[in-house]
Amino acid sequence: MDTIAGVKVKKLIKRVDDRGFFMEILRDDDELLTRFGQASMSLTYPGVIKAFHYHKKQDDLWFFPVGNAQVVLYDLRQDSPTYKMTNVFYMGEHNPILLTIPKGVAHGYRVLGNEPAVIVYFTTESYDRNNPDEFRIAWDDPEIGFDWTTKNR
Repeated sequence: MDTIAGVKVKKLIKRVDDRGFFMEILRDDDELLTRFGQASMSLTYPGVIKAFHYHKKQDDLWFFPVGNAQVVLYDLRQDSPTYKMTNVFYMGEHNPILLTIPKGVAHGYRVLGNEPAVIVYFTTESYDRNNPDEFRIAWDDPEIGFDWTTKNR
């Protein structure tokens, strides 16, 4: 799959033994964020679609430690070599990865399966309640044209 310019993926490695597992998530030498702004967490119920939004100032770094999600990215940056490209990632317990989402790339997700999903995300800017850097696009926006339904194959 061709990846949208600026999107970075880090495969996470679980170190398993008879007590459970240990997994590093984010290190200061990963070079996944230009700076640290904030860490947040959210729980979303099965079947819910949270999409789309984008930022003009901040990059996001997403991780799903609980549950599984279909993550959709759409490049809105007119000066990008991947302008109007769509990427789809399957993230969560079954595929533990970190996903860096650059500013100007619309993003959203749908929870897969019958259990809630938890997203932990890091941003390069702290949230400003008086001037939020969050711009919404409908989940079914015709320009993006993403079909969220699961296809039987």
